[in-house]
Amino acid sequence: MTASNHPSLNLLLLAGTAEARQLGVALAEAGHRVTAWLTEPPRGSNPMPMAFEMRDPDDTTALRRDMAGFDAVLDLSHGFDAGLSHAGFAAAKSLGKPFISFSRPVWPLDNPLLQSAPDVTTAARAVPPGARVFVATGWASLPAFLPFKGARLMLRQTTHHDRPAPYDFVDLIFGDPPFTVESETALFRELGVDLLICRNLGGQASRPKVDAALSLGLPVILIEKPRLPEGAQCLTDLGAMMDWAAQL
Repeated sequence: MTASNHPSLNLLLLAGTAEARQLGVALAEAGHRVTAWLTEPPRGSNPMPMAFEMRDPDDTTALRRDMAGFDAVLDLSHGFDAGLSHAGFAAAKSLGKPFISFSRPVWPLDNPLLQSAPDVTTAARAVPPGARVFVATGWASLPAFLPFKGARLMLRQTTHHDRPAPYDFVDLIFGDPPFTVESETALFRELGVDLLICRNLGGQASRPKVDAALSLGLPVILIEKPRLPEGAQCLTDLGAMMDWAAQL
């Protein structure tokens, strides 16, 4: 990676991925000031290693106002948090701020049991009657499964809460990451899963459930990631992201 020519840049990180944390640390170690914007509180045992703020992508006036104080914007938001990416790019473009997006390569459809769907609604239509479906598509996706043709819809939850399931066909399955292929395989056997529906996040952290399903001969429907902002430059390597910042 290239050493920075400007060790005191004030950089804004649109965060939500493991790579955002990694890059934020690397940028800080290179001498930059780094602030992360998130749309939901950080989860898991690894807290954000940098200053962060919760932001509403719909509040475009506030985004533009507060972005004005930064030298550049690096978008490493969650692959399915398109709202922050698009709103951030629009604000940066209006301000003339340098903007770069990171995109983690998705999992290839290299197994006949893997199929792709453009969205959760399309995947829900493919649920066979009476199927026991394990889903990792988020609480907000549940209305897309109505009307539900299967027997049970088992929704993964990685944040423990007391909210009841909103529909009688939904079972909430709580679990604490990181998950392994072995633990996911045992869970799917215990639950009698017939079909897995999840987002095509790419990377290793979310992959165990896919490999567990394939090892059991279960079909998997992968939801395609939303498109990045039209016109935004995109890189797929953190080293290249560091080099981009070094050239500012």
